[in-house]
Amino acid sequence: METKKVWLVTGASKGLGLSLVKKLLQEGFRVVATTRDVASLTKEIPASPADFLPLAVRLTDNDDVKKAIEQSIAHFGQLDVVVNNAGYGQIGTLEELTDEEARSNFDVNVFGALNVIRNVMPYLRERRSGHVINIASVGGYFGSFPGWGIYCATKFALAGLTESLAEEIREFGLKATVIYPGYFRTDFLSQGSIKTPQRAIGAYEAARKLEQAHLDDINGNQANDPEKAAGVLIAISREKNPPVHLFLGQDAYGVFKRKNELIANDVAQWQDLTVSTAITAQENNVVN
Repeated sequence: METKKVWLVTGASKGLGLSLVKKLLQEGFRVVATTRDVASLTKEIPASPADFLPLAVRLTDNDDVKKAIEQSIAHFGQLDVVVNNAGYGQIGTLEELTDEEARSNFDVNVFGALNVIRNVMPYLRERRSGHVINIASVGGYFGSFPGWGIYCATKFALAGLTESLAEEIREFGLKATVIYPGYFRTDFLSQGSIKTPQRAIGAYEAARKLEQAHLDDINGNQANDPEKAAGVLIAISREKNPPVHLFLGQDAYGVFKRKNELIANDVAQWQDLTVSTAITAQENNVVN
């Protein structure tokens, strides 16, 4: 039965991950939910139903991820949908952030997802059935937000690897989708979820203003409902041919249109330079 599918959701103790896990259980799916803190997750889902397996997993530790996936398959006998949702926001200009801050954001947002993909793929390939859903951000399509460069870079990376993954696994009947959410009313921008630069540079006025806008004004006033997003993820998992790219939110749709218009304008304005590098037939004859 369709509702007997097994989902694995990372970053499941709060935000979109928690909303998704709750909705999946309500609809009768079986769920493996990973988090760094199982206590906070089981506090939100205290009943511990038979169809629910909470696991404490360090996504940056490949061996820990491998054990978790093995445990998941041993417990439920299968995995069908894998959602790489875990991640955090790192605010700070490229000059401000230390090497450690930048690498830590990539370690969780990108390499954590890669650890999951690397270890789940042998099983999915053998079954020739499965869907990998990677949660990026609208910032993974449009990076022109001062003070969000590293975070956006992690989400661009996640989007890019999802595109490649979709092509790599197509021959096995597997699917991959990257999600670009806009602003959802979760605790993503709250203290403990978002990180600010250890060494802020006051000269970056635009970055400081945007940082404060996110922390003081946008936080708690986001226009999108995470429960509705959870419903969308379940809906695309039921599609025979799900999209490789899916934007979530009217705001995300607006950013998508703005980015495409900016690129189209740049390409049109600089087309002569773009095509000027081609080797002409005359030049090619001289070379030969």
